[in-house]
Amino acid sequence: MRVKIVAGNWKMNTSYQEAHTLMEEIVGRKAELGLHDAKKVVLIPPFPYLQYAYSEIAEIENLYIGAQDCSRHERGAYTGEVSALMLQSVGCEYVIIGHSERRQYHQEHADILFEKVEQALAHDLRPIFCCGEPLDIRSSGHHNNYVIQQLYDGLFQLPTEKFVKTVIAYEPIWAIGTGKTATAQQAQDMHRMIRSEIEKHYGTEIGKYHVILYGGSCNAKNAAELFSCEDVDGGLIGGASLNAEDFIQIIKAI
Repeated sequence: MRVKIVAGNWKMNTSYQEAHTLMEEIVGRKAELGLHDAKKVVLIPPFPYLQYAYSEIAEIENLYIGAQDCSRHERGAYTGEVSALMLQSVGCEYVIIGHSERRQYHQEHADILFEKVEQALAHDLRPIFCCGEPLDIRSSGHHNNYVIQQLYDGLFQLPTEKFVKTVIAYEPIWAIGTGKTATAQQAQDMHRMIRSEIEKHYGTEIGKYHVILYGGSCNAKNAAELFSCEDVDGGLIGGASLNAEDFIQIIKAI
């Protein structure tokens, strides 16, 4: 049985007080979440709130804190960067790498992303590696090859013992904030393709158990349908993670 994960990416949202309130609302209802060793939740607030967030969940099993990015450098004169070492030292256990917004707005290419993955793993962080295609690639019918290339460039260079510590999140960029919606079948088809590529590269057993999340406008209304897909192991949730009630309903949908 594969582990199920719901990760809430708050992006660049919330004041400190808003973050405090959101954390209190989620943690205050932890008994409803039904967490266990095969069902985990990762909260991913902005950098300034990480240490506070960890202090709120440190004693709660299967509830974790993650970061939205990390530097490809371990330390040094890189003003504004946040290293994997720093993140690990304040309680993070996960980190998002290669989010579509980082790729688009910060021109993060494959070499940079692979270095970030290596930094994360070197400091005992589990990378949530994002992949996904924009609308023009989906429309051209080249989406499978596009995503496969992202995986080979950013993850599949890893040896097996490191790869198994990663999580993959598929983001159909064309279905995020565009008014277009990816169907559950489209999500399942891509997840199945990704799992097949893992099986080809790392073997059937690795592919069978590797966690693949869906990150395309998952919300309280469509979560149950998406999570019922055979190869969808949970979600990387954006806007819906900023509303405690919606986020809790998404978690309960697994």
